[in-house]
Amino acid sequence: MRVKKLLHTRMRVSDMDETIRFYTDVLGLEVMERKVSPRGSHLAFLKVPNSEELIELCSFPASGPVKVQEDLVHLAFEVEHLDTTITALNAKGVKITDGPTRTSSGSRFIFIDAPDGYEIELIERPPGVALV
Repeated sequence: MRVKKLLHTRMRVSDMDETIRFYTDVLGLEVMERKVSPRGSHLAFLKVPNSEELIELCSFPASGPVKVQEDLVHLAFEVEHLDTTITALNAKGVKITDGPTRTSSGSRFIFIDAPDGYEIELIERPPGVALV
């Protein structure tokens, strides 16, 4: 067996509305669908620009608050201009938790925190560089 492609990644969240506001207002993602699963989980599917894969947010309050361990999970997004991104984040009151850092390939990146402690990496890559 061989999988065909990645469709979505699920992340459990404590507060669906707060998390959706972060991903839409800060990162510019788009909510494609919201629904309740047969098990009672509240779900939201977010579209990332220029990507087919979705981020699925899942809230199930009966299981208690989400506690993400440090350095366990992060999402990485490419940005066009890191300096412009930093200025926009500062204007929204979003704290940069690490960076900016430059890699040996010339990419630059920073980290910010999403609700529940999920880390978000924002990467500016020079032309022709495929990975960080």
